[in-house]
Amino acid sequence: MAILERFGDIIRANINDMLDKMEDPAIMIDQYLIDLLEDLAEVKRSTAEIMGEETRTKRLVDNNKAEVEKYAELAKKALVAGNEGDARTFLAKKQELENLDSELMDVYAAAHENAMKMRQMHDKLAADIQTLQARRTMIKSKVSIAKTQEIINEASSSANQTEDAMDAFTRMEEKADRMLDEANAMAELNIEPIDPAQALEEKYGEAGNTSVDEELVKLKQELGLQ
Repeated sequence: MAILERFGDIIRANINDMLDKMEDPAIMIDQYLIDLLEDLAEVKRSTAEIMGEETRTKRLVDNNKAEVEKYAELAKKALVAGNEGDARTFLAKKQELENLDSELMDVYAAAHENAMKMRQMHDKLAADIQTLQARRTMIKSKVSIAKTQEIINEASSSANQTEDAMDAFTRMEEKADRMLDEANAMAELNIEPIDPAQALEEKYGEAGNTSVDEELVKLKQELGLQ
């Protein structure tokens, strides 16, 4: 039957494998649930139809058995009443119904097998849906946490880049300090040496015009050293 072929993969399906293949579980799980619920509705309708066929064929089997038993009883009653011809008629009908019983049993067996397959698919599909619904909140929470972690990772990466920039600025500042120190040192080296005599001359003003010996004699006299 087409319905059995269409939903045959439901029996072989593994719900965990399906979840693993989802690119974005938070989005796909909702769509997957919608699809499964639509499939479940169709499977439910088909299962009810096939189970109804099973019930109908079982009723035919039971009714036929009842007819066989009825004609067997009628044949007995005919013999008891001394009507052998009637008994033969009832027994012939009984045999006809017994031959039909085999065909009815085959039909019922096929209907029963189909109904069992459909019930199996229905039950598994319903169980898969319950599993997804139970895990839906957990899956969405995990996806949300994962996305938040991605944001944190990006922010952390930006923070690391900022830290690298700060390190670069520090290195540039240290280099600028060295350049300034070298420039100051060079400026000091470029200053011409000061003549000690000229320095004394500026210190003592006009006295600098007197000879050293004269100045020295004068100084001794003032100090009472002569």
